[in-house]
Amino acid sequence: MNFEEFMDFLAGLKMTVIAGVFLLIAIILMILHINVPIWLDPSWVVIFISGIPLVYLALIRLIREKWISSALLITIAMASSLLIGQIFAAGEVAWIMALGALLEDWTVERAKKGLKNLIDLTPQKARIVSSDNTEKVVLVDEVKLGDRLRILPGEHIPVDGEILEGTSSINQSIITGESLPVDKEIGDEVYCGTLNLYGAIDIKATSLSENSSLQKLINLVKEADNKQAPTQRIADKWATWLVPVALFIAIAAWLITGNIERGVTVLVVFCPCALILATPTAIMAAIGQATKHGVLIKSGEALETLGGLNTIAFDKTGTLTYGNLVVSDIISLDDSLTSEDILLMTGSAEKRSEHPLAKAIVENIEIKSIDIENPKDFKMYPGKGVSCINSYGNVYCGNIKFIKEMDILIDDNTLNKLDILQKQGKASVIIALNNKVVGIIGLSDLIREDSHDMIDALHKLNTETILLTGDNKNTAEYFASKVNIGNIKSDLLPEDKLNYIESIKKSGKKVCMIGDGVNDAPALKTADVSIAMGSIGSDLAIDSADIALLGDDIQKIPYLKRLSNSTLFTIKFNITLSMCINAVAIVMSVLGWLNPVTGAIVHNAGSCLVVLNAALLYDRHFDDEIIKEDSNNENISKMKNISLNDDEKIVGDNLEHTHMHVHKYGESTHSHDGVKIFNEVKTSNGVKHSHKHSHHTEFYHNCDLYHNSN
Repeated sequence: MNFEEFMDFLAGLKMTVIAGVFLLIAIILMILHINVPIWLDPSWVVIFISGIPLVYLALIRLIREKWISSALLITIAMASSLLIGQIFAAGEVAWIMALGALLEDWTVERAKKGLKNLIDLTPQKARIVSSDNTEKVVLVDEVKLGDRLRILPGEHIPVDGEILEGTSSINQSIITGESLPVDKEIGDEVYCGTLNLYGAIDIKATSLSENSSLQKLINLVKEADNKQAPTQRIADKWATWLVPVALFIAIAAWLITGNIERGVTVLVVFCPCALILATPTAIMAAIGQATKHGVLIKSGEALETLGGLNTIAFDKTGTLTYGNLVVSDIISLDDSLTSEDILLMTGSAEKRSEHPLAKAIVENIEIKSIDIENPKDFKMYPGKGVSCINSYGNVYCGNIKFIKEMDILIDDNTLNKLDILQKQGKASVIIALNNKVVGIIGLSDLIREDSHDMIDALHKLNTETILLTGDNKNTAEYFASKVNIGNIKSDLLPEDKLNYIESIKKSGKKVCMIGDGVNDAPALKTADVSIAMGSIGSDLAIDSADIALLGDDIQKIPYLKRLSNSTLFTIKFNITLSMCINAVAIVMSVLGWLNPVTGAIVHNAGSCLVVLNAALLYDRHFDDEIIKEDSNNENISKMKNISLNDDEKIVGDNLEHTHMHVHKYGESTHSHDGVKIFNEVKTSNGVKHSHKHSHHTEFYHNCDLYHNSN
């Protein structure tokens, strides 16, 4: 054991407890008025155990780092107490400071409990499946990209991967913060460190351990530990100039009163321990609180800054919306053709196309388990459209330019409907059959269901919201109206977003930018605080943003704002409290009302109070709505054995969800008044469509009691 290790050993919990026992013996001797020789005073043991590491730290900072630290002031106070024969006071100062350091460590460790779970969950072994289906358990570092791995129920997933075989429910709360398991099937992604609950699954390794989602989060932990908040740096500066000020007041008190004990007491109570502890304990407690809710904060500076700003700018795609195109409108412009006819003839024409709009249309048909006719004489016109021959005839699908190039007339009615779809921010595919326009399919990026409530919650916190998007003005205004954002900036390139963020900062405001972390990276880097969506799948999101929302739950943004506001208030309150306690104690010391022993007790009681107040941040409820909703979902799921999907939620005793169902012709099992219908098609069995609806949870496993589900 070298000298530094010996110092760490003395400052550890066990030795501090031993020192506390000897200090207690000294207190008992004082109470019982038992006099012992000064060289047998139990306080000497306390000074050796708790005082020597303190002196070593002060000298290291002074000599090596050229830093006049708070440890130096405490060392001076301890030495001064020894010079006037106050052995107990010197031991008490040293021990209470050691206790304060342990209390800070305990608070930090408790606050980082959720973060440490990430590291503890790192899998060490994996089960590789060979081509002949034999299994071999290897170290996770031996896994290669593309390896087939088997995960049994109850095992942690060793690397990020894609399911090749099997279905299961995965507990991925440690990664995304979701309180309920997520159902997974073939083709779905799974993340390293998450827990396989039920079925055995085979996965293909898509990333190695050092590049896994879990490792990204662990790197965030390390980065968070290495950054200090601005208020913390101010406190360190104060600790530097407090040393000469304390010496001046102590010497002045001694010279004026002629009592050296008063000067020593001033040094004892002047120690800025509470001031130093005020910021880091609050920051670490808040980071731990956020981690419990699936929010990773890279630095205390970001948390402090967020608490002091009142302007938040949002990207649209992937932030306020899901970022995935889906079929939203199927419009028939020919009385002889149903919306199902339009969808099926388009699906046939687009079946072999790789265009995103084509894929969305084909996927819309496939999820309904409808067979898609193979096209004949398929032709693709890049950037314009496609054509083919199928059972309906000669079909053309594409944009308005493509249809015109095919010498097909587009009437005013069609143009009006296209204009309406465009104003709603939707993409359009025009369908022509045998040289006549017969329909339009609209596709849209769906708005997240909780975007509107999230924006309203921010407005209640007196926070201005701004929409920054590359979409045209009409599209931007339509989406903004849906989520209640009034300040809109449209037609922006990435550099335009960056310039707008800079203009906000130049106006004297501090701004937070929230985006998906890819094309928004310049703006994210420029903003005072940046929050990334989709951080699990985007390396750039983690690199660019100060804060990552795991699970892409934007409802956590108001929670994060409340947390940052409260953290900033706690820091300022703790600093004010510590300064007030010190000021009062200094006056009392000069007047002779405190001696070195009682002064140490008063001063360090203030330090402990500051630390405990910061620790309360960890368990405080900053968003009762999130907690209440999570609790309701968990309790009802346990009661009724319900496994909720992403689009389902419990409202009271009712289940709110959306899925396809069929109504026989001439029959209806429920009202459609005021209900928005999605993806309606006509089949041989009846009308098939979907819409959001709610009914009592007892119908969950047997929806046909409410309606004919499919």
